[in-house]
Amino acid sequence: MTQTQDRTRTFDWDDPAVHADLIGRRNGFDLLSAMAKGELPAPPIMRLIDMAGMEVEKGAVTVHLDPQEFHYNPLGTMHGGVISTLLDTATGCSVHSTLPIGIGYTSLDLNVKFLRPVTIASGRITCKGTVLQQGRRTALAEARLTDSAGKLLAHATSSCLIFEMPS
Repeated sequence: MTQTQDRTRTFDWDDPAVHADLIGRRNGFDLLSAMAKGELPAPPIMRLIDMAGMEVEKGAVTVHLDPQEFHYNPLGTMHGGVISTLLDTATGCSVHSTLPIGIGYTSLDLNVKFLRPVTIASGRITCKGTVLQQGRRTALAEARLTDSAGKLLAHATSSCLIFEMPS
């Protein structure tokens, strides 16, 4: 999926229930690793914003994106919602990578600091999320968004609620 000269865009996605059905059968690390390797389809949001890839470690997840015009706001820079989506994905998935079979999470909050504008000239951007602290019911994670030169573009912290998935 890429942008064409006439500025049209189409994309497709797989059934998101595929991932939800695996929560009770795979731990978070295995599920995310299978997605990163292409063994499982990417969730619809990753296709929507055209994420370029993902790397998974226990307690840390990195996502990549190549900025494109369809990410822009009226000022000619990447929309803060797209940046926030990357930060939320990296923080939430870093928590998810630590969870056992049958345990889920949801973001309670996302505190974002936008530090520099993001444009096509930024090159491939990288967003690394890391778990800072995790208890039985909540986890705290952070994410750092950098450009292709390693400059910090945005930073976020997120609290996540951890819970048993309904059977």
